[in-house]
Amino acid sequence: MEPKNQTILEFHLIGLSENPDLQPILFGLFLTMYLVTVIGNMLIILAIISDSHLHTPMYFFLCNLSLVDIFFSSTTVPKMLVNIQTRSTAIPFTGCLAQMYAFHLFGTMDSFLLAVMAIDRLLAIAYPLRYSVLMSPHICGLLVGGPWVITNLQSLVHTCLMAQLTFCAGSEIPHFFCDLMPLLKLSCSDTSTNELVIFAFGIIMGLSPLSCILVSYICIFRAVFKIPSAQGKWKAFSTCGSHLTVVSLFYGTIFAVYLQPASPTSSQKDKTAALMCGVVIPTLNPFIYSLRNKDMKAALRKLTHKAVLL
Repeated sequence: MEPKNQTILEFHLIGLSENPDLQPILFGLFLTMYLVTVIGNMLIILAIISDSHLHTPMYFFLCNLSLVDIFFSSTTVPKMLVNIQTRSTAIPFTGCLAQMYAFHLFGTMDSFLLAVMAIDRLLAIAYPLRYSVLMSPHICGLLVGGPWVITNLQSLVHTCLMAQLTFCAGSEIPHFFCDLMPLLKLSCSDTSTNELVIFAFGIIMGLSPLSCILVSYICIFRAVFKIPSAQGKWKAFSTCGSHLTVVSLFYGTIFAVYLQPASPTSSQKDKTAALMCGVVIPTLNPFIYSLRNKDMKAALRKLTHKAVLL
């Protein structure tokens, strides 16, 4: 047991099952999902870069989303794989802070990019003649660069406040990565400021992208219903299919996990949401955006053909 007057410099992540019979299964499962995430999203990025027909705002945002998904998954999965393989749950305090910073950076960036992609679809459907002006390269850069600044600021504030705390209430984190609330529970310092900042950022960073997505799709539905022909309606709305699927998975998971009566299993809910948003959904995104998109499938075929010829 750690002395009460000494801060802890190393934590232990005990969120995964320690059953030795399950360890090989978990290792194989997470390794497969991680490889699919990295390879699948890298193929999307390379396909978009190599095909000039895909040098449009929609695919520029998709390219950024794929990049963020790789980083998001890489924040937690490699450490999980190392812990399972070495049968060690230890993570140093500095590594814990770095993981916390990266998880909230890329997780929040994911939601902001989904909001930006919703705006892009709205402008493409509602204002097709002005779309190229409204979505100029300069505007696209601002729509991506702005969220990067905001999400880095959020993570920096959380990390700096956490670094000032003293930890002496134990070293075991009931999660598979270092997250804000499990860490705060191990602190013997006053955490009221941290909790207030978490609440404020949670409201702003959570509701802003979601509100933007909801408003965008309300406007999209209104614009689509004004199109006279059924074929025109289907063609306009089909461009939103993949994005709407990812949004439904991302926010559907959050709502399904957290919009339930309070229970003693809150830590289990946190782990479920983190696994879905940080591991499962980044694995599914390449399939969602490629299988339902003719242009992307054509670009991937070209990329594969070039690779075979080399």
